[in-house]
Amino acid sequence: MATRVGAPVVEARELEGEVRLQGLTRRFGEVVALQDVALRIAPREVVAVVGPSGCGKSTLLELVCGLQEPSDGTVHAGRAVLMPQRDLLLPWLDARDNAALPLRLAGTNKSDARAQAHALLTELGLDGFEASRTWELSGGMRQRVAVARTLLSGAPILCLDEPFGALDAITRADAQTWLSAILHRTPRTVLLVTHDVEEAAVLADRVLVLSPRPGRIVADLAVDLPRTATGRDPTDARVVAVRARALEALRGAMA
Repeated sequence: MATRVGAPVVEARELEGEVRLQGLTRRFGEVVALQDVALRIAPREVVAVVGPSGCGKSTLLELVCGLQEPSDGTVHAGRAVLMPQRDLLLPWLDARDNAALPLRLAGTNKSDARAQAHALLTELGLDGFEASRTWELSGGMRQRVAVARTLLSGAPILCLDEPFGALDAITRADAQTWLSAILHRTPRTVLLVTHDVEEAAVLADRVLVLSPRPGRIVADLAVDLPRTATGRDPTDARVVAVRARALEALRGAMA
């Protein structure tokens, strides 16, 4: 069923993880954040988005998740959930209950929700920390809890906004590895915003480069290397080549 919002049409049909954007434009008064974006993401495909600050990357995620309405164009997507830059964990809940929150909101009883959260937190290396409060967890641990909460939403489309941006280099590399493992075991459609071009090439099937505001897609780069349970080697020549092409496209767009 389609709902008309002014000129554009936004469809909320379940499309098994497919995302289709056509002529997508978003204005805020006189400011045009995104302009004429056309994009298709196949079910279970991982697509990373890079671009300069202020080019509309976060706005794009919110449009896909239905948190904003387009000014022009269409968004066709199944159910999507957003993981914002900040983990937004609730300090009065422990790690297990933070992760289980979407299950509880969906009506799952407390015992079953906790059991599912415990299993996923264990897989993410947090066995023994289920009862820890947010202030007792490191930054990397908090991000694992936030990712677990996002996955337990059950949404076929995950929109991740700089999920590892606040982590140090070693913790970030570790986070990329366990996210690769999770997506290998339970594939989802993923739209990942990152400022790290290498991270984009390591994690994604495709890397989109946006221009400065108004954001337009200026490059759509395929990563010709299968994703694995342990992630890609950032020193692999094919990863290095995609990184170089993405940086070249960024420099060209900003020239």
